[in-house]
Formats: sequence, C-alpha cells, structure tokens
Amino acid sequence: MQLLLLNQAYAFEKKEVGDKIHFALQDVVQKIYRDNKTNLPINNQIKKVTEDYYIVNVDDVFEAEVLEYYLKTEFQKVKLDVDFEYAIYDCASDEMMYGSYISSNVEQSEKCENCFEKKEGLIYYFAIRFPQLKYSLIGSLGQYWFFTGILLLVLVIYVYSVFQLLRQKKYAELQTDFINNMTHEFKTPLASILIASNYTQNQPEIKNNPKLSKYTDIIITQSQKLNQHIERILTVAKGDGKWIELDKKPIALKEMIELIKENVLLKTNKQSAISIEIPVQQKVMADEFHFYNTLFNLIENAIKYSGDSPEILIQTTETAKGLDISIADNGPGIEKIHIENVFDKFYRVPREDKKDIEGFGIGLSYVKKIIDLHYWKIKLENNLKGGLTVFISVPKKDCI
Repeated sequence: MQLLLLNQAYAFEKKEVGDKIHFALQDVVQKIYRDNKTNLPINNQIKKVTEDYYIVNVDDVFEAEVLEYYLKTEFQKVKLDVDFEYAIYDCASDEMMYGSYISSNVEQSEKCENCFEKKEGLIYYFAIRFPQLKYSLIGSLGQYWFFTGILLLVLVIYVYSVFQLLRQKKYAELQTDFINNMTHEFKTPLASILIASNYTQNQPEIKNNPKLSKYTDIIITQSQKLNQHIERILTVAKGDGKWIELDKKPIALKEMIELIKENVLLKTNKQSAISIEIPVQQKVMADEFHFYNTLFNLIENAIKYSGDSPEILIQTTETAKGLDISIADNGPGIEKIHIENVFDKFYRVPREDKKDIEGFGIGLSYVKKIIDLHYWKIKLENNLKGGLTVFISVPKKDCI
C-alpha cells in the first residue's frame, strides 16, 4: 500500500510539473506573437516528445535572447525550479543551434548539444529539454520517501523479531526435550545405581572388607551428588516456565530458617557457625516450596564459599518500605565486575577449583527467578571487613 501511495504521489507530481511546463511554454509563445503583433494560431503548438523533452512550433520569427528571457520569466512565475537547456532551428543551416544551459545551482550538469533533433515540416520552432527533471521529481517526494523508509525499517524489525521468536521457540522445545531426556536417561539408571549400591553396602562381604566398603561409599556419595545436580537443573528449567504459579501463604521466617540450618549442616563437613537473629513472630507471605529452596541456596552458598570455618549471620531489619532479610558470611566476597552477572544462568565467578564448590552456575539464577515472581528485590554487597551479604527486600504488603 505504501509503494502504491508512493507511485501515485510520483504520478501526481509528474503531471503537475508537466502542466506547469506546458502553460509556461504556452505563455512564452503568446508573448512572442504579441511582440511580433501577429495573431496566435488556434492549433496546438506545443508537442511533448518525452517527459523531459518538448518541441514548440512558434511559426513566427523570434530572437534567441528574447526566448531565453521569456523562458526564465515564465518558469519563475509557475515556480518551476528545474534546470533546462534549449536549441533553436536555423533554417539557413538546416541544423539545431544550441542555445544555453540554465541552472539554478552553481554546479550545472554537462551540456548535451547532440540531444536535440530536427523536426521535419517545421520552420520556426525551438526544442527544450529538462535533464534533471526525473531527479527533481524524486527529490520533491521527500516526505513520502521518509515515511516509506520508516515503514521498511519497522517491517525489517518486525521480521527480525518474528525470526527471534521462532528461534526462542525452538530453544524452548529443545529445553523441554532436554528435561524429558534427562529425567528418563539420567534419573532412571541413577536410581538403579543407588538401589544396587545400598544393597551391596549392607552385604557382609563388603562390610568386612575396608577397601570395598570405601569404594561402595564413594559410589553412593557421588551418585547422590549427581542426583542433586540433576534435581537442581530440573528445578531451574521448570522454574523458567511461564505457567508456574506461586501458592503464597504465611510463613514463619525463623522456623523455616532453623529447618534449613539443620539440613545444610548435615550436608557439609565444615565447622560452620550459623547465627539467626530473627523475631519468632515475624512472618512473610511467600510460596513455601520455592521460598525454602531460595533460602537454602543462599545459605548453602554462604557456607560453600566461606573457607574452612564459615560464620553466617542471618537477620531481618524492618524498613519504611517493608522488611530486609540479610545473609552475611565471612568469605572472600565477589569482585564488583562479577556482582551484576552472578544471577545470570550458567554464570560462575572465577574461583580456585575445589570439590566442595562445584556447580553449574544455576543456583542464583533460580533464586533471582523466584524473587522476581514474588515481586521482591535482591542484591549483593561486599562487607567492609570482608565477606558478602545478600539482601532480600520484602515489601510491606507481604509482611505480617
């Protein structure tokens, strides 16, 4: 539709310019007859050969200087600001005598003296051509070109967005396939390994052989660790789904964190000290399952990255906007250049490789996802005396 509109605008502009040229040349002929004091013939004296080339049959004597003056004057009257050049037929030499090139610009195009052809059967006539007429017509449609350009830009952006959406859809399907395959291909054989290992561990032959018992413990421990990684990946993958809905209900903060403390201490071999400074009556409205996983991830990370003797302080602070839950550790902290990226999926802060800090970089991305779904805020800050503090800001509407 835009191209059709542009074409119609071009045709209208071309017709308007053609009419201006015709009327201007007609006035030039009338003035020549007026100067010669002769009667103007009725027949059409102006012939349009092409869009930019005209032949004017004056059928009376005229001078080149007078013709040029009249052409300039009449074109100015109709506000026709285009370059033109003309030639006059000389009956003595039977040739077209080139007149001049009239340009509104300082820099004019090259003359084309050979562009004028004789017209048989005429004696007193001149020819005029407009070499820049086509470019002038295109230039006069500036606003149409502008809107057409904007439309094409929007169209390109739209098509690009559609391709991106299709690509994301493809990735989502791959992710779904990945989850399904992982559930079937990993968890099924892993469950079989754990069942067989637990059965084997209880056999008298294994219990009485320290080496075999040690190897069996390694199999069970590593299988359990692999199972935890798989569960975490599945949890994060499922948490990305837009279909997830939170089941909010009142949760006693201290009671939940005490439970998390017990479970975390059972998993770690470190001599960890976890202090909880939270009023017993303090509650928040949250999804119990996901909020538990969120706090568990944060507290587990605090212990994991705090060296051999972790000291964790968990407390709440009431603010004008609601409640702040803070989890502070005595670890090395995180460099500023990495703090903004720690919530990105699969992003891991460069650290010394150790067995107790293995991971896929998906725990904090899950935490951020759950916090965002609650419409809460989370941020990380390095402590002045070392360590890192995680702040979860709960708005007043979710505080009880």
